[in-house]
Amino acid sequence: MKKVFVFACLALLFAACQESLEDRCAREAKAYTAKNCPAKMEENIILDSLTFEKATHTLHYYYRLTGIADKEGALDSTGARKALQDGLKNTTAMKTYKDNGYNFTYTYFSSKDPKKVLFEATFTKKDY
Repeated sequence: MKKVFVFACLALLFAACQESLEDRCAREAKAYTAKNCPAKMEENIILDSLTFEKATHTLHYYYRLTGIADKEGALDSTGARKALQDGLKNTTAMKTYKDNGYNFTYTYFSSKDPKKVLFEATFTKKDY
C-alpha cells in the first residue's frame, strides 16, 4: 500500500511539473530575446525582440530598420508580406505552434523614429 501511495504522489508531482505549450512558448521567446537580441538579420534589418502574447496566442517579432530601409513604404515595395508568409509556410521550426493555430506578427520600426511602425504583418492559421 505504501508503494502505491508513493507512486501516486510521484505521478501527481510529474503531472504538476508539465509545462503548457503557452508557458513553453513564452519562456522560449524570452530566452531567445535574452540570448540573441539584438541580432542583425540582413543588411538594414535588426531583430530587437521576440515576445509571446498569451491572450491572442501570437508570437510577435519586433524588428528595427536602418539605413536605406528606414523609410515609409520600403518594405511594401519589396514584397515583404509574401516573403514572410512563404518563410512561415516553409519553416519546420514553428511546426508545433502552427499545428496549434498560433498567430505570428512581424512589426518593423524606424531607427530614426523608434515609435514609428514602418511595416506590420500578422499571419493566422488560414495564412500558413
